[in-house]
Amino acid sequence: MLGNAQFYHRTIRKMVVVFGTLFNDLEIVRYTQAVVPKEKWKVPLTYSPKERFLTAITSDPNLIKSINTIVPRMSFNLDSLEYDVNRKQVSTIRNFAKSDVNNSVSTQFLPVPYNFQFSLSIYVRNTEDGTQILEQILPFFTPDFNVTVDFIPEMDQKYNVPIILDSVSSTVEYEGGMSEGSTRLILWDLTFTAKGFIWPPVETSKYIKTANTNSFIDLTTKDIQKVYVDYANGNGVFAQGETLRSNNTLFGTVDYFSNSSSGILIVTGANEIIKVGDKLTGDYTGASFNVVVTDVNSLNVVQIKTTTNPGTAILGDEFGFIETIKEYPNTL
Repeated sequence: MLGNAQFYHRTIRKMVVVFGTLFNDLEIVRYTQAVVPKEKWKVPLTYSPKERFLTAITSDPNLIKSINTIVPRMSFNLDSLEYDVNRKQVSTIRNFAKSDVNNSVSTQFLPVPYNFQFSLSIYVRNTEDGTQILEQILPFFTPDFNVTVDFIPEMDQKYNVPIILDSVSSTVEYEGGMSEGSTRLILWDLTFTAKGFIWPPVETSKYIKTANTNSFIDLTTKDIQKVYVDYANGNGVFAQGETLRSNNTLFGTVDYFSNSSSGILIVTGANEIIKVGDKLTGDYTGASFNVVVTDVNSLNVVQIKTTTNPGTAILGDEFGFIETIKEYPNTL
C-alpha cells in the first residue's frame, strides 16, 4: 500500500494500553460509621464504549440481578483520532538506530502527531464510592499527566506523551419516578486527550564510514573563469592581480597564470563571459594572449574527507575519526 511493504507498529494499540494502565489499579474502601476500614477491593476496568457497557450492567432479563453486585466498575474507550498540526515537525528528519542485520542502520522518518480522544466512565451505586475513585485520579492531572512510551523498541526512541484531562461530568439514573424512586446508578464521565504519535515504516540501509565534503567553483559565471591561451604564440607573462582588457574593454583581473605551455589563465570579476578567440592584454605587463579553450567544468577548491578510525569500526564500537583536508590552489 502507498508503495510500501506491509508494516504494523501497534501504535494505536499501545496508546490504548498506556491509557488503560493508568487506571487499572484503583481500589476503594468501605468504612464503618466510626470511619474504620471494613471492606477493600479493586475496581474492575473494561475496554468498552459507555453505552454498551451501561446496557450490560443494567440489563436483568431474569429479574434476579442486583446492581450492588455489579458496581463499582469502570470502562474506557478510544473515541477518535485527530491530526495535530501544532506538533508537526519537518517531514524529512529521520531517526537512526543500530540494526542487528549485517551491521546496518535502521532509519525512520519522524512520527506523525495525532491526538487520541479517550473517555473514562465510572459506574457506582453510592456517592461515596464515586468520589473516592475520583480523588484517586484528579490530583494527578494538572491538567496533564506525562507518561514515557517506547513506541518503536528497535529504534530506541522514547517519547513523552501528555495525557490531558479535558472534562468531568456526572449523571444519576433513578428507578421509577423521581418522587418514589431510589437511586439506581451514578455515573461519572471523564474525557481525556493523549498527545501521541503514529509511525511510518522502518527502513534498513548501510551505515556511512566515509564522508566527503567538497567545495566547488562554478566556471560558467563571470565571477571566476578558467581558460587556456595560446602560450606558444603569445607575448609576455600576465601578473597576478593585473587588469585584463580585450579591444580596450575591461575583462577582469588575473587571479592565476601558469606561465607555462599549459597556458592556464584564471580571470575573476569579468564584465562578460570570455569566449574562444578573445585576445586578452594586461594593463601592467602588456602581455597578450589569444584564448583557445574555455573550461566549463567545476573546480575543486577544498575537499574535507572524514573516515572512521579504525576503518574496521562497526556500529556500537568506540572509535574516532580521521579528517583529511585538501586544498586546490593551483587548479584555479
